Amino acid sequence: MSVYRSLSPAEFSDLSSRILYEDNHLLIVNKRVGEITQGDKTGDECLAETYKAFIAQRDQKPGQVFMGIPHRLDRPVSGCVILAKTSKALERLSAMFREGSVHKRYRALCCARPKEEEALLEDYLSRNEKQNKSYVVRGGEKAKLARLKYRYLYSTERYHMIEVELLTGRHHQIRCQLSHAGCPIKGDLKYGAPRSNPDGGISLHAYSITLLHPVKKEELTITAPFPSSWKGIQEK
Repeated sequence: MSVYRSLSPAEFSDLSSRILYEDNHLLIVNKRVGEITQGDKTGDECLAETYKAFIAQRDQKPGQVFMGIPHRLDRPVSGCVILAKTSKALERLSAMFREGSVHKRYRALCCARPKEEEALLEDYLSRNEKQNKSYVVRGGEKAKLARLKYRYLYSTERYHMIEVELLTGRHHQIRCQLSHAGCPIKGDLKYGAPRSNPDGGISLHAYSITLLHPVKKEELTITAPFPSSWKGIQEK
């Protein structure tokens, strides 16, 4: 008997359809808004546990399934998440994320068009644990330097698509820095958006991830389709 819960046919099919890449070492999936990548104080099942149950059921593994978490994606954000299927892959991926050799590009639908077509944003961020929020500050002992590049892509009738390349990995970095630059992300009430999204998420999507495979040493670039709620959005 499996140690994992049984998935319904609909859930099994959905999880299968969101796999972007898989081999013996890696599983890269398209995270939905509202899902958590690893357990937190809410007690909700995290994405790693859900995919453990999926693999146990698909591959008929009654015992423990290994699924390591080398990085996180905030709950209201969608897109590419890498999970490690072996301890070797987890150790190497964790080191790669620490060293900054994994390149992540995001797409953000913003409430205002940036003043410049593209720019490098460098700010010092301070995290308020009680508010679960980061602020741009002038510096200080607890402040951390946050760096990202952005590029304006196009505008819809009401919103503006921006591509973001993360150069550091700070708490709520993209949300905080874009808001400070006058471009709050659609649906992000915490950082200045005027209204929420119907699904409770924000319009920030981890669109692509590029890395050297931790075992095969081949370059991988994986992209994640936009959520269905992003109606009329061009993937370009």
